[in-house]
Amino acid sequence: MGLWDSFLNWLRSLFFKQEMELSLVGLQNAGKTSLVNAIATGGYSEDMIPTVGFNMRKVTKGNVTIKLWDLGGQRRFRTMWERYCRGVSAIVYVVDAADRDSVPITRSELHELLTKPSLSGIPLLVLGNKIDKSEALSKQALVDQLGLESMKDREVCCYMISCKDSVNIDVILNLPLASLVVVFGGEVDVGALRRRTLTIS
Repeated sequence: MGLWDSFLNWLRSLFFKQEMELSLVGLQNAGKTSLVNAIATGGYSEDMIPTVGFNMRKVTKGNVTIKLWDLGGQRRFRTMWERYCRGVSAIVYVVDAADRDSVPITRSELHELLTKPSLSGIPLLVLGNKIDKSEALSKQALVDQLGLESMKDREVCCYMISCKDSVNIDVILNLPLASLVVVFGGEVDVGALRRRTLTIS
């Protein structure tokens, strides 16, 4: 099954909607724009230009439209994250797993974002990118250092990927969230989400 087929199957089973929204957040140089490019084209470029502010990319396949918000990770843009994460199908937090020095601020920014009442219950997907580098953290180390197990009000999944080498791109888009989210009449039951337990894949 290809990247797009896996991605669309997950989205259909998650929310049964014709249009989906994902917000990609994380510090600068984490690989958010590279991930958007991989989703849209299956390609990778070494010369990817960092996002300034935000970009929106709308991709359609069949009768399903996916809106991808690629949000700038520089300090001056982080206050925008909450605004563009409200009401999305899932928050995708991209981490440079090879930049160990940035992990403390990565953790701080993630936890600060998720304290916002407007984002309560929205599923979180954490992607540890750049595992093609030898200095990259293991998944368990990333889970521990980001404090993901302390998050109890939403579904949380963590995967290790490499946009450069296309490692786990197909796998992470075929998410277990599909079987965990409760849907009533096509809408997410946020109360039910809050009652669920943490899932680290």
